[in-house]
Amino acid sequence: MSEVLENTKACWMNAENFLSVPHTEAEYDKAVALLNQLIDTVGEDETHILASLMETLGILIETYENKHYPMPEVSGRELLIYLMEEHRLKSSNLSNEIGTENEVLEVLNGQRDLNTRQIHALSNRFHVPPEVFL
Repeated sequence: MSEVLENTKACWMNAENFLSVPHTEAEYDKAVALLNQLIDTVGEDETHILASLMETLGILIETYENKHYPMPEVSGRELLIYLMEEHRLKSSNLSNEIGTENEVLEVLNGQRDLNTRQIHALSNRFHVPPEVFL
């Protein structure tokens, strides 16, 4: 066995308790709790000694979530309706992003598609990627 593998084996015995793919809800919850601590500690500092651990753990958690909590396929219109409900908005509240209240209602009723400007404005308002409205 190589020296690198020997060193990795010695370290892994300590790390495998928190750096493994979660297979149960309890393991998932434990990983999320650790990730939250890492986020609080590391923040946006990509040079932090624990930044790569935070990224790796995030990928492991994402793998579990994709398998156990897949995102439903929804249209941009359906997502907009959901976001409006979550933010308790009425059609008149989106005049800056979409246009007149009548234009907003046409979008919500599926009678009109969002244009590029509207998509980017909604993306900025709700802090989501523009692609979700396509």
